[in-house]
Amino acid sequence: MATSDSHIPNEQTERAKLDRTKQVHDGNKKHGQLRDGQEPSWLDRYLPFIWIGFAFAAMFTIMFLPPFEGLSTAGQRSLAILVFAVIMWITEAVSYPISSVMILVIIALSIGFSPDPDSPGEILGTTGGLSAALSGFATSAVALVAAALALAAAMQATGLHRRLAFHILRFSGEKVSNILIGAIVIATLLAFFVPSATARAGAVVPILLGMIIAFGMPLNSKLGALLIITAAQAISIWNIGIKTAAAQNLVADGFILEIFGESISWPRWFMIGAPWSILMSIVLYFVMRWAIKPETRVLQGGKEVVREGLAKLGPISAKEIRLAVLAGLMLVLWSTEGTLHELDSSTITLTGIALMLIPKVGVLNWDQLESMVNWGTLVVFAIGISLGSLLLNSGAAEWLSAITFEAMGLSTMPLLATIAIVSVFNILIHLGFASATALSSALIPVFIVLAMSIPGLPEQGVGFVIIQQFVISFGFILPISAPQNMLAYGTGTFTVKQFMRAGIPLTVVGYLLVLLLSATYWQWIGVL
Repeated sequence: MATSDSHIPNEQTERAKLDRTKQVHDGNKKHGQLRDGQEPSWLDRYLPFIWIGFAFAAMFTIMFLPPFEGLSTAGQRSLAILVFAVIMWITEAVSYPISSVMILVIIALSIGFSPDPDSPGEILGTTGGLSAALSGFATSAVALVAAALALAAAMQATGLHRRLAFHILRFSGEKVSNILIGAIVIATLLAFFVPSATARAGAVVPILLGMIIAFGMPLNSKLGALLIITAAQAISIWNIGIKTAAAQNLVADGFILEIFGESISWPRWFMIGAPWSILMSIVLYFVMRWAIKPETRVLQGGKEVVREGLAKLGPISAKEIRLAVLAGLMLVLWSTEGTLHELDSSTITLTGIALMLIPKVGVLNWDQLESMVNWGTLVVFAIGISLGSLLLNSGAAEWLSAITFEAMGLSTMPLLATIAIVSVFNILIHLGFASATALSSALIPVFIVLAMSIPGLPEQGVGFVIIQQFVISFGFILPISAPQNMLAYGTGTFTVKQFMRAGIPLTVVGYLLVLLLSATYWQWIGVL
């Protein structure tokens, strides 16, 4: 069955849908469903301000409580700022970039007016406080995130990732089971070249939508739910296996570098995480076949959609070829980091972006890059790093770890039991976070301190921290748990219940697989 070009949604359409749907979803989640034409209630209009007031009240309460035993004034204020940040992040009273700027100002003022431990009777000063607030911008991890955003923009500008996705689906044929495999393969391959989960979703989701429409099925059919949920979950799975696939991985690596003095190389990360992602990709196929039974087993007209999609893209352009060569070279350099050369991931990626911006050699200009990159993501990332560093440097992370995890006796438990308990905590708290980057910023410093308190761990507990970072990337249960989920949810192809029907067993199996690998493979290769 043929379809017109209008049947193949583009990335701009999906991004607009994501924005609109996220607003509706967030409003429904917080305030309850509004009917068309119904005026928002007083609570609907003012609930964000109530949450902001509550966040400030909680922060000031902790700040002005009697001094906590064993914790400096700066440390107590750091905990207060963490509570403020968590409330703002979970409730999304304002957008993440705006709340991040608020956190920056609060750090500068509250830490600036804290007593200087080296000079009794004097304060640290707002210059010192501002330095602490801006410290995250000076890390190599932020440079890598900025470069990753630029690389994702280059992929979107040229359409190279969509061409790759179409070619993979061309070989999938029209059987739904094969298309399902094709969606998983696309998510896997793009994770190597596109360091943005949302950009990867923006490549595969519109193509799958076009195939659903071409078959004459409604978007909210079981077939639509099956294909779109599979794509979103596959993207989340490979956020774990590849270091450069997700910003939250770079948060963890930044803290590991700061505290332990070493960065986890791209191939080392791949060696640790890829087996989990490979096994979970296989599990995903069978879970989705069980969770959602499509109306048909063959998608007549699917090949035509792929053929028309490739025809619409036209012959491969010189820019696409140059980008493919540059991306391939970066992948080779990433994967040989620490073996064939001493270039780190950040330097490799920044060099690639510099080449992409050179006229005649590159694939886009600065004006295109400036308009396509979500710079707010970079602000959120950098200030999250600043907050995490503040928790570590002020002793707040160590204090918090002592009164929570150590009070539970985790430091004296067998390592596998500790991983099991902390991972459950990690999974549950993620249900309240829409950003794994924010969650990493809040939790990784605490996990680092916990790891350092566990006797006998090799590499000072780095492996334990990496495993918990993997669990932070679990975004399988709710659409709100990851931006790629929300982009998929914005298509209207599935309900929250359908997403959870697939997501809960994926989470359970993923958790058990973490424990299995912790007891076997990760010990064999020296991670634990």
